[in-house]
Amino acid sequence: MRLEILRPTRRIVLLGAGAAGLTSLASCVSVLPDITADGVGASNEAARQVAALRSANGQAALAADHTLERAAIEQARYMAAGGKMEHTALRGRDFFTRMKKNGIGAPAAENLAHGRFDVARVIDVWMESPPHRRNMLDERFGRFGLGYVAQADDRRYWAMVLAA
Repeated sequence: MRLEILRPTRRIVLLGAGAAGLTSLASCVSVLPDITADGVGASNEAARQVAALRSANGQAALAADHTLERAAIEQARYMAAGGKMEHTALRGRDFFTRMKKNGIGAPAAENLAHGRFDVARVIDVWMESPPHRRNMLDERFGRFGLGYVAQADDRRYWAMVLAA
């Protein structure tokens, strides 16, 4: 009787390595926050309030913009995934890099917030903060996008992107 030694083929080795990699990634999912919803449409909801604030300060209304809203939601997702409110997103993507990736040119600005706010309250919070207020009343901007990512505890990561 002849004994044959089975030698793994390259394909079997790669499949095994891939399965091991997927198993290790599956265990990482639990470290992401429990994200329940995102704020698609928040820009339209905020448009009247933002227009009234700008009008009261001698500025033209801002148009709600879907491209800017998408960029805002993207930043809110980055913040929720990282558990931090900051302008530099996951993997070191700064504001200017993210804007360029989304086809948004200068001038542009971004307001961030984190908390149990609805649309009206987050706008009020930003108006009470001089740097955020300055962004929202900047005469160079003609459009904005607002979005959030909600977590299970009802806290939201908010982002507003403003551009010309």
